[in-house]
Amino acid sequence: AVRIATGARIPPDTTAVIRSEHARESGSQLYATRPVTTGQDIRPRGQECRSGDALLPAGSLVTPAVLGLAAAAGYDELVTRPRPRVEILVLGDELLTEGRPHDGLIRDALSPMLGPWITRIGAEVVSTRRLGDDPAGAEALFQAVSVFQAVSGSTADLVVTTGGTASGPVDHVHPVLERAGAELLVDGVAVRPGHPMLLARLGDRTDGRHVVGLPGNPLAAVSGLLTLAEPLLRALAGRRQRPRYAVPVQGDVPGHPYDTRLVPVLLTDEHAVPLRYNGPAMLRGVAAADALAVVPPHGARSGQELEVLDLPWAAGGCFT
Repeated sequence: AVRIATGARIPPDTTAVIRSEHARESGSQLYATRPVTTGQDIRPRGQECRSGDALLPAGSLVTPAVLGLAAAAGYDELVTRPRPRVEILVLGDELLTEGRPHDGLIRDALSPMLGPWITRIGAEVVSTRRLGDDPAGAEALFQAVSVFQAVSGSTADLVVTTGGTASGPVDHVHPVLERAGAELLVDGVAVRPGHPMLLARLGDRTDGRHVVGLPGNPLAAVSGLLTLAEPLLRALAGRRQRPRYAVPVQGDVPGHPYDTRLVPVLLTDEHAVPLRYNGPAMLRGVAAADALAVVPPHGARSGQELEVLDLPWAAGGCFT
């Protein structure tokens, strides 16, 4: 017998290893305190994989564990798909960037929220810009041209706009997309909040860029982020979609007469607990939530299982 360190290469013709805690020494004699079997505590080559095995399927997310596996298998580099690039355009003349709301002006709640949110779901935010919209004819045309130039000249894979997706006098997103020759893939969704959201494609199917138009109300914008922007960004990055699952709801949840509702919920060990402050302009509920519950038209009864859409911070970890 010879001494060997844990993890060291075994000497030639070795048939077993005895752990020091499973043996005792007396002079030049070694005594095993339990039976010794051939191959004991020896890691053979090829134990985890064989030559030519696919260690992971193509398109797997490169996590820290994947980096460790690649290094252990002798890879110095990995071929990966780049993160989708996103430009954020926040539309509105009534938005303040500091201080409290006053005199009909409100704080821009979307700029601080969208960038970290989109980064967390795996994209690179190249810029966040604020663009105005004035109801006067000339000013409205000027702002529409500004948005058009931003959309058409962007190098981003995805342009996310906020506000201006409805049909009001200062809602310029639809006219701008029409002038840009965009193809509307989704023009409104039967969901509350968030029904004016849209998805469009600029260019052809293989080399085109996309536009996600989010409503200006904060919780409505969150609905669009989860249901349009995140699935699109996952597809652009070659990632599989989130697994779908359902949780029984605690208490009755009122529904919309004909649209689906997305309601902030807190997830316990057994239930999804609906939270208050779930109006389209509110963020207090979703700030305390783990997920949004998908409530069918006419509502849900207590104990009914509802699909839930996890919020990106539900898994914990550092967010910003």
